[in-house]
Amino acid sequence: MRLLSTLGYLIVFIKAISESWIDVVRRSITGEIDPKVVEIESKINNPNGLVLLAWSITATPGTLVIDLNTKERKLKVAVISPRERDDIVPFEPYIKKMFD
Repeated sequence: MRLLSTLGYLIVFIKAISESWIDVVRRSITGEIDPKVVEIESKINNPNGLVLLAWSITATPGTLVIDLNTKERKLKVAVISPRERDDIVPFEPYIKKMFD
């Protein structure tokens, strides 16, 4: 089961990076940048899973984790433009299956 979750994570992660890269380039050219800081409560209970989630968000263009509270399972994320929670963490369900 973890192998399938890992494969699913990698596919969704690569897709998110590709889509975000294109979005950041487009926003840089058009100037449509409206930075925000959003707080996300994670569904992941394992601290290692939370660290992987934080790294995955930071590795995705246009997002940066600026704070991680593993006890409360909360992340503060700087985004280049307002986004929905699921657009910021599309890989969270796969990480949860890998670690919880």
